[in-house]
Amino acid sequence: MSETGDQFAGTAARSTKHNPRVDEELEHEVQGMLKGRHATRAEEWREVEPQAEGDPDIDSDPEGTLMGGTPEGMDADAVVRRAELARWLVRADFPNDGPALVEAALDHRAPDAVVEELGRLPEGETYERIGDVVRALGYPTE
Repeated sequence: MSETGDQFAGTAARSTKHNPRVDEELEHEVQGMLKGRHATRAEEWREVEPQAEGDPDIDSDPEGTLMGGTPEGMDADAVVRRAELARWLVRADFPNDGPALVEAALDHRAPDAVVEELGRLPEGETYERIGDVVRALGYPTE
């Protein structure tokens, strides 16, 4: 069969990968992820482990020196804090208001310091990107 104009070619002409039974099996595999809103892996070792309570804080600037220096008008601490905020918020979290960004950070398992910092955001404002959040918190920008 061939497809001409508005005529339907049929499933044999459309499918080049697998049959309907395999399609249903593949769909079933992702149902847990879609409904549970979290990854479901058969191999547990592939799951990301949350940070344990006794673990030391991971420092994004362990040596105290940033590669390439810091932008004019900013100190190294402001750069590290801004990067830490950006690390725990993704593009899909925007645009949003302060409480929704706090919830997003909690969903991403952000450290308490990041959640507390986002909790300082003024209420009633919508933030389009991480730069808006940084400015609202009073961090210097280049």
